[in-house]
Amino acid sequence: MLPSLAFALYWPGRKGQVTLKLIEQVTALRSNEMVGQMIRFGIAGGLSSLIYSAVYLPLTAFVFPARMAVAAVPFAFAVAVTCGFFLHSRWSFKGHGTGKSGTGQQLKFLLVQASGLVLNALITWIATALLHFHPWVPLVPAVLLAAVVTFMLNRYWVFG
Repeated sequence: MLPSLAFALYWPGRKGQVTLKLIEQVTALRSNEMVGQMIRFGIAGGLSSLIYSAVYLPLTAFVFPARMAVAAVPFAFAVAVTCGFFLHSRWSFKGHGTGKSGTGQQLKFLLVQASGLVLNALITWIATALLHFHPWVPLVPAVLLAAVVTFMLNRYWVFG
């Protein structure tokens, strides 16, 4: 799809076709179920990250000393995962799969989120402890890889 869009955009003298091709591409993307799920998943994940931060930051500022900031992680993780489950089950993946919910689905979701947390921590540990990179370096690859892995596991295993 995208190569035809690029071809239409760079073909001189075909302005009407450019608009038509662009509309066709947008229509095709909107009708693709996975693209919609990915967008909703990203928005819900962003909201979950904000919720995590809203719990984690006050705990590290007012409850736990700086050297014990890691103690705030389980509390923030529990709140964010709970909110994330409701966002993903009722919005991101609504209407996808069998629609079966219950304890099994909740346990699977928790395992997927925990795997994302472990993957994120592993990438961060390798980059900072073993390779001695600055702490911000692993942020983008860790978050992106964890997002891709958790999206696929949620789509095909938890909500599939």
